[in-house]
Amino acid sequence: MKNGLILGIMAVVLGACSPGGTGGAKVPAAPAVHAESGLRIIPLSVTRGDKVHRFRVEVANTGQEQARGLMFRTAMGPNEGMIFPMVPPRNAAFWMKNTVISLDIIFIGTDRRVLNIGANTVPYSEDAVPSAGSVSAVLELNAGRAAELGIVPGDKVEW
Repeated sequence: MKNGLILGIMAVVLGACSPGGTGGAKVPAAPAVHAESGLRIIPLSVTRGDKVHRFRVEVANTGQEQARGLMFRTAMGPNEGMIFPMVPPRNAAFWMKNTVISLDIIFIGTDRRVLNIGANTVPYSEDAVPSAGSVSAVLELNAGRAAELGIVPGDKVEW
């Protein structure tokens, strides 16, 4: 009796540890977090016609996260970026203070379409790079990436 109980418990424990041990239910994966910033990483796509460009972007949600942005970073992958949700939507202006790498700053309108692009920004510049109107988010990519991919105002952005 005792051995049967122990064997039963072991079967349950081993079953829970096996790939199918959750009875087919999916165990949610831990959210992706950027190793350097600690910010959550989400998928983002930019679509124009039948072309879709996919990125993995860090989300700067809080005022503190948005104020820091990509300051002091020395590198970013070609399909990486950072998104700054603007809640509520508003006019925005970004600068490059303490930002080591040149960026394309893509302003996303309230219709989730590219409103305007501040291309090839100058590292460390304190000059404002403004939106052309109210934005629901701002996306930062490596400098030149928007032109390289053909991203232009009017393209649809989804995240």
